[in-house]
Parts: sequence; C-alpha cells; structure tokens
Amino acid sequence: MYSSESVYQKFTPAPPPPLVSAVPATGIPASSTNQTYSWSGTHTTPTLPPRPQAPVPWSTGLCGCCSDVKNCCITCWCPCITFGQISEIIDKGSSSCGANGALYALILCLTGCQCCYSCFYRSKMRQQYNLQKDPCGDCLVHCCCELCALCQEYRELENHGYDMKLGWHGNVEKQNRGVAMAPIVQEGMNR
Repeated sequence: MYSSESVYQKFTPAPPPPLVSAVPATGIPASSTNQTYSWSGTHTTPTLPPRPQAPVPWSTGLCGCCSDVKNCCITCWCPCITFGQISEIIDKGSSSCGANGALYALILCLTGCQCCYSCFYRSKMRQQYNLQKDPCGDCLVHCCCELCALCQEYRELENHGYDMKLGWHGNVEKQNRGVAMAPIVQEGMNR
C-alpha cells in the first residue's frame, strides 16, 4: 500500500514562496503613509511634499457680529441653531444640524458648559481651512465669547461659499446641479 512517508509528503502543504518581490526596491519604507515622494524620468532624488502654508486670517473679526444682524439675533436667542448649522458643514454631512443643535442645547441646559463642545468644532474648522488661532486659543474664545465665536464661524463658512440654510447635502446638490443633469424630456406624444 502506501508508505507513511508518501502520505506525509502528499498532504504536507507547500512551503511559502520566498519573500522576494518582483517589484524593484525603491528605498521608500512601506509604512510611510503620510509622506509623498515623486520621481521624474531617471532622476532618483525624491521630491518632498511642499511645506504647509502659514495659517490664514479669519475673513471677519470676532466682534464683527453686526455685519450679519439676522444671524447675530438668531445666535443670541437660540445659539443651538447656529451651532447645528456650523457643525453639519464642518462634519461634511456626517452629522445632522438637528442632532448637534439638540446636543448643544442639552449640554447648555444641564451643565452650562456648551463651550467645551463648541470649541472642538472651532478647532476642527481651523484645521480644515488653515485658519489662525485668533485672537487666542479655541477653548478660550468659546469660553469668553461663545456667541461671537459662533457668529464668526457662521460668517467664515458663508465666505467660503456655503449657503448655511441649505446644510451640507443641499450645498453639495447645489454645487453639482449643473454638472450631471439629464436633459428634460416632455412626456406624451407630440405631433
């Protein structure tokens, strides 16, 4: 019959292939995901990505609330509305205006420390738009001038082209409206 050696060889898995890749080595570590390199032609010296630009100033000042009186009034009487609108745009639609506004109102009513929640969004906004820490740190701005900070963030997003009443999805739809629209076809038969 079968010898134990042939059965052993028959069911033993093949050894793994050698760890030599068919792709030539480039000298770039595989784990460097935050760095980009490029080569042009036969030139072998890597080109590093450009240095980050210096932060830009806010388009309006912290105390420029009266430049948009309607938003200033809404923010004074119900800051959760303004905060909800801001947070939906900053989160790029991954959270809703209503949910974030309600959470803001809940934190305001229970603890009075809504500035801890809203300063997080100011920091996130500054990073997205490369804005300066002006006039001071984000948490200090929100702790001392919560309503002015919300108005400034609202105006900044408007100056970046957002229609705050539409929310994130409405702005995306508005931007894409003319890009991939099918032609309008009349229904019915015409002679």
